[in-house]
Amino acid sequence: MAITVANCCFSALSSAFKSQPRLATSASHSYLDARSLKASNNENRAPKKRSSASPLKSNAQQKLPGRLKDDKSSLYGDGVGGKGETGRLQATGFKSFGTQRKEKKEFQLDSREQQQQVEPGNFQDATFLNAVVKVYCTHTAPDYSLPWQKQRQYTSTGSAFMIGDGKLLTNAHCVEHDTQIKVKRRGDDTKYVAKVLARGVDCDIALLSVESQEFWKGAEPLRLGHLPRLQDAVTVVGYPLGGDTISVTKGVVSRIEVTSYAHGSSDLLGIQIDAAINPGNSGGPAFNEQGECIGVAFQVYRSEEAENIGYVIPTTVVSHFLNDYERNGKYTGFPCLGVLLQKLENPALRACLQVQSNEGVLVRRVEPTSDAHNVLKQGDVIVSFDDVHVGSEGTVPFRSNERIAFRYLISQKFAGDVAELGIIRAGKFIKVPVELNPRVHLVPYHIDGDQPSYLIIAGLVFTPLSEPLIEEECEESIGLKLLAKARYSLARFKGEQIVILSQVLANEVNIGYEDMGNQQVLKFNGTRIKNIHHLAHLVASCQDKYMVFEFEDNYLAVLEREVAMAASARILKDYGIPSERSDDLLEPYVDSLGDNQAVEHDFGDSPVSNLEMGFDSLLWA
Repeated sequence: MAITVANCCFSALSSAFKSQPRLATSASHSYLDARSLKASNNENRAPKKRSSASPLKSNAQQKLPGRLKDDKSSLYGDGVGGKGETGRLQATGFKSFGTQRKEKKEFQLDSREQQQQVEPGNFQDATFLNAVVKVYCTHTAPDYSLPWQKQRQYTSTGSAFMIGDGKLLTNAHCVEHDTQIKVKRRGDDTKYVAKVLARGVDCDIALLSVESQEFWKGAEPLRLGHLPRLQDAVTVVGYPLGGDTISVTKGVVSRIEVTSYAHGSSDLLGIQIDAAINPGNSGGPAFNEQGECIGVAFQVYRSEEAENIGYVIPTTVVSHFLNDYERNGKYTGFPCLGVLLQKLENPALRACLQVQSNEGVLVRRVEPTSDAHNVLKQGDVIVSFDDVHVGSEGTVPFRSNERIAFRYLISQKFAGDVAELGIIRAGKFIKVPVELNPRVHLVPYHIDGDQPSYLIIAGLVFTPLSEPLIEEECEESIGLKLLAKARYSLARFKGEQIVILSQVLANEVNIGYEDMGNQQVLKFNGTRIKNIHHLAHLVASCQDKYMVFEFEDNYLAVLEREVAMAASARILKDYGIPSERSDDLLEPYVDSLGDNQAVEHDFGDSPVSNLEMGFDSLLWA
């Protein structure tokens, strides 16, 4: 079954592709011209510099060489393909590697969805429609393969709405890697500059501000309503594909449950509706019959077996985002418990664990970076969370006679909050406090800041492994070993990274190493590398005659230190690179572990097996 997820801002590409022969094997991508009424099924990202320049053609998809034929990619509803970090949609859920990956969800426009779209009709004169605005964004994404530079800019349009106090809400993917944001009110022909105040990647929400007083004249912010009930009528409003004026689609609430958020690769409460959500609807509000906003349109699900499945971010998630911002002056993110759980449906399993009743979930694994690592043990059974009983299927009571995934309770907490867990350990019931914090990813789905970290030593380019880099380089060139670590490994300490040699800029000083690329570097002069900043510190403080880099499978690269340092400036000039390292590596290095701590184990080498990841009876909290 081809699974697709579409999130929804409409995009037009204003520039041609830039040539970059070395990376011609990168994943191919296609983009949607503003004049086209079709959305491609490729990933939402900035134009890649991976083939000879070619102007974008309207009403047609443009492919670049190197994409695997069986690759299932994602498309943001903003018309440019989308994937998590670089303006692109990240595949939801846990990823496998090679051909074993779960199918990615795609953003895709379907003619059957367009048939549901209706004229505003009775809503034409509704005042709450005037609070919905059109968003025009110019994006400039980082180039993860050439981390010292940016990709060509591209533009997109989406929707947003007023919430009062000079602020607007929209989707995070609508304003990702923004260099300019403009908004326009309904019935107005003037665009006003907007700024991003906060961006929640995991919940796909962004908070904007507009300073112009002219923009806010006569504006009435929307009222946030409560979580709807099943079969409640819902109206989605925005500026989707197919025209320039506001559009209204109608439907009903089909389902409310914990849902995979494609952009943030997270699982939060979501509202499933059957109203059409098309490219351009992203960031637009969904209303109940009382004219209250009950959520934010953000993605759709497409498959051969299903149609008209759209998703709305509920006001409970929106309120959590806004409260987080108000509490901390910035967005800190949704917390997690950091444990791998197994359902306890089997009576013999419960009896073996001395669980007397039909409740609880088994702790299979605890993430080393979570606070739960100091409290919970493998084999513990969690039977309650803040005195709410957890069922043997990993669910908890929800509203009157519904049940919902246990991780919903965790998502109601804020970073730094303490939860009380009731657990059964060796047949005895005890209560333990656990602090909840956002999850630490060994291989991040998104990169904080404007540019990826990088370090160039005599033409050897080092950078941390990230999901955007994997998507950009394409999985074939990354290799199964690195993919396995990216998909299954857990960080053993905060700040840990998988540092790789991404490429070698050929020069006589690095003869023999030119063909190296996408290999993990483990040690420098015998010292195990903790992260890219640690490697930069080791190189800067090195006084040895030789610099010895140890890679996977005992592969060595040795450079004479003085010769290498002398050649570095010339190599940077030859390749037009402004600096040998990213700005963040200019800061003094602080060792969080301490140099005297033994770190002889293989960092990141803690694989989670396919068995643990693939069974429905297992879930991450």
